[in-house]
Amino acid sequence: MIAPDTPARDVPFTALDFETTGVVKGFESLPWQLGAVSLQGGRVETALDTYLRVPADYPFSRHAPGEHRAHRDAIAAAPAALDVWARLHPLLAATVPVAHNIAAERTILTRLAPLTRYPLWVDTLRLSRQAYPSLPSHALERLIPALGLRPALDALIPGRASHDALYDAAACALLLRHLLSLPGWDALTVADLASP
Repeated sequence: MIAPDTPARDVPFTALDFETTGVVKGFESLPWQLGAVSLQGGRVETALDTYLRVPADYPFSRHAPGEHRAHRDAIAAAPAALDVWARLHPLLAATVPVAHNIAAERTILTRLAPLTRYPLWVDTLRLSRQAYPSLPSHALERLIPALGLRPALDALIPGRASHDALYDAAACALLLRHLLSLPGWDALTVADLASP
């Protein structure tokens, strides 16, 4: 376990993002895509990129973002979320999980493994609001170009766009790396960054 007083610059992070079916009356919102990206010592690398099985006849909200319509056959044949859990849990257990608005990712993980808890989480949405309170939007797809991070993101995850789980996880990791490079942020501990 990573001690809360560990300097953030020395901490391994795993940024993750789920894309879901969205809200449809009478149906639970299910994750259909997962992206996870590691960040350690300033280095950002893909850790996990997968579709998650959603039955072919399961409804998606008409407002659900992402490219799910083009990939319904692959999503229906993808591994079950619990099968992917065996690969995801060791990543998260050895690092500090990061997400842009952690509520969504924590909710999905709690449904997958109700008794598993990660004591420290970093929320880049909360941190970006602290670092850049005057920006008109703190949505990930607005922050990345506003902070000049789009070229690095497109080079890291070519051919993908916002609301793709891997692309958004990488955007989150690059945003955290950027925040940790700001004056004074390099002295913060993981507890300073962590969300309740």
